[in-house]
Amino acid sequence: MDTSKIEPGLFGQKHSSRDYTKAASWGKNIFNSAFPASLVAYMHSKNIEPVYLCTDKNNKLIHTHISATNLYKIDPLSDSAYYNFEAGFASFEKFYSGNREKIDLVMVNRTTNESLIGLEIKLTALPDNTTKKDSEEKYSCEIVVRPPTICFLACSICELFKSDKEKNSLRKILNLVPKINHWAEVDEVLPHFEKIENSINEIAKLIHKKQTPLIIQPVWKMKDGKLANDCLDVFAWSNLAVLQMCHSTGNTSKTEISRFQRSLIWVYLMLKDYVDYDIFDYIRIIKDHSYQNANDKAFALPGTASWKLLHCQELTHPRIQKSEIKNIILGGGQNLLSPERRFDAVVANSPDLFD
Repeated sequence: MDTSKIEPGLFGQKHSSRDYTKAASWGKNIFNSAFPASLVAYMHSKNIEPVYLCTDKNNKLIHTHISATNLYKIDPLSDSAYYNFEAGFASFEKFYSGNREKIDLVMVNRTTNESLIGLEIKLTALPDNTTKKDSEEKYSCEIVVRPPTICFLACSICELFKSDKEKNSLRKILNLVPKINHWAEVDEVLPHFEKIENSINEIAKLIHKKQTPLIIQPVWKMKDGKLANDCLDVFAWSNLAVLQMCHSTGNTSKTEISRFQRSLIWVYLMLKDYVDYDIFDYIRIIKDHSYQNANDKAFALPGTASWKLLHCQELTHPRIQKSEIKNIILGGGQNLLSPERRFDAVVANSPDLFD
């Protein structure tokens, strides 16, 4: 094949909201969602399924695998698949008021024009600073979760309680928490936190068979200062698995609300407003309930904590080799990168990957 005639592009994205022949589509942060979307498609072409983190009927985190077709709700290589990046997702937007939050990737069926699923994408480096001195088996990644992800998480739960009967069953569980008059006050909320957490757990148990993917987390692995040979893989987190991130710290205080606890409180308040008013004010809930923590991120899990959730063979030895990157970045696209983040910088500075 004469590769010189191939235009810059990314594997599998026949139809996309981004034009990869233009350098602007390889710029700041854009590559960090575009490349992972194609990595999933490439793995699909090789019959390799992402690791799927979800929960069982007892809210225990489990690892399974999910096909790219089930992850994207459409075959990623189908001519009907449209990759809509940084887009609104109407299925979520009806549940909250105010400014619309864009989600990293909305998969659309071009034939029916239906938006199928909204997914957050978090490209993570392996190892992070907290695990880089450990043995390879203990390598893990930092995972940063932003407030909009908590909003999308709440929306994905609201989706499962649409009828009056379903809302009533949700209301009953939420009402297990005693009435709190001043939700912004730590000393009023903290004594009831265990009941708030229990109510979220009960909701998760109720809907565990209907959980749905929310986050795509590709990992790229470094070893001895350069890309490892076994360097890429993909983890997908269900909405209920994301809740498990909030339970993973174990450290609680009698006087302070941690970022992890706060995230569960936000989910609770969003669901409570939804059953009471059919809609929740996401921005107000975040702003009024910061509990002395900045709102730039919901929380961050260091590698030492994320390892407990992620550890498996695919984390230690990712299944896609660095020699395969040239099968995902096509037509000299690497030459259009303006590296500002770690992964695109490594790719841009490793011309030998494309020999």
